[in-house]
Amino acid sequence: MNARTGFRRSALLWTVLALLASSALLWWALQAKDKSAPPAAAQRPALTISSVLPARTSLPRQLSANGDIAAWQEASVGTESNGLKLDTVLVNVGDVVRRGQVLARFDPRSVQADLAQGRASLQEARATAAQAEGNAARARNLSASGALSRQEVDQYATAQQTAQARVAVASAVLEAQQLRLAQAVVLAPDDGVISERKATVGAVVATGTELFRLIRQGRLEWRAEVLASDLPLLAPGTRARVTAASGAVVDGTVRKAGPTVNPETRKLLVYVDIPAMARAPATVNSQVTGQASGLPTVLPGMFARGEFGLGESDALTVPQEAVVVRDGFSYVFVVDASQHVQLRKVQVGRRVGAQVEVLGGLDAQQPVAVQGAGFLNDGDLVSVVPRTANLELKQAPALASQAPAAIK
Repeated sequence: MNARTGFRRSALLWTVLALLASSALLWWALQAKDKSAPPAAAQRPALTISSVLPARTSLPRQLSANGDIAAWQEASVGTESNGLKLDTVLVNVGDVVRRGQVLARFDPRSVQADLAQGRASLQEARATAAQAEGNAARARNLSASGALSRQEVDQYATAQQTAQARVAVASAVLEAQQLRLAQAVVLAPDDGVISERKATVGAVVATGTELFRLIRQGRLEWRAEVLASDLPLLAPGTRARVTAASGAVVDGTVRKAGPTVNPETRKLLVYVDIPAMARAPATVNSQVTGQASGLPTVLPGMFARGEFGLGESDALTVPQEAVVVRDGFSYVFVVDASQHVQLRKVQVGRRVGAQVEVLGGLDAQQPVAVQGAGFLNDGDLVSVVPRTANLELKQAPALASQAPAAIK
């Protein structure tokens, strides 16, 4: 019984040793095969790319803002006459007018009748005054001989003064009638554009009734809303480029800043002078020689966005193609010495042409993948080839600006 047990144990031991030896031989064979085999396909370059070093260049500094376009000044053109019927209206909304141009006329017949009556009254008063002056002169001559008493002489002198006063009253009435006749014609107080018309032919209007509204000199301004913290960056004379809702782009100049800050938005208005209302080519208006009647491209009340030019500053830039956006963040792929790429999160700033400013997260001495960067993954092995053409920074038109100063 003991002999059988010992024999079974020996057989089991030899079986285990044989299995161990077989496993060792199999492991050795696999290791030798791996060492002698060529590089695996996974070690081949994932993509052929081009790379470039970040560049130091000068980019324009700008401050963006939104706001509305408004008239610089809007004049109210009314009437000083009272009770006259509007006979003719010569202009309409949108017409360009010049200072002193006739805008409307009232029916002058009632004023002309009053004017004729005033002239007759003045002539009568002058005749009466001449007679009173002669009587007073004769009375003074007779007073020396004692033919007239002192009281009678004073009465003739008083009659003379009364007649002269009546001449002055008649003259004033005549001047008032002449003024009413002049007011029967409504004139433009300044060059500009008619923005509103309330005048209606046949209407009888009272004194002070507004007939037209006039954008003085056709001059406009952009009222930009700027944070109070950005105010030191701006100064009178700073240039701005304004894009209206119509798509029209105009250049302007900062005139002044508003005196107060909105307590809710913490913003204030900066007033930017922009060119007069630009109008598309069209026919010539018969009322004003050389006046274009086409539609304006920039109008009061339009929303507009713009950028203030604040000069230029140095920046580290990479081609826009090198920046990859993933999950809402910006990245670049840095190429190391072993031709592997590393995903690097960066902070981007200004974009000018085909270049993007990198504010942080990248060393200027580290080449970044450009062409093909959007197809890479972190750690990929790549094959780098020279770029076919040098990247040129396409500068956007820089806005000249003056040194910041206190806005008056």
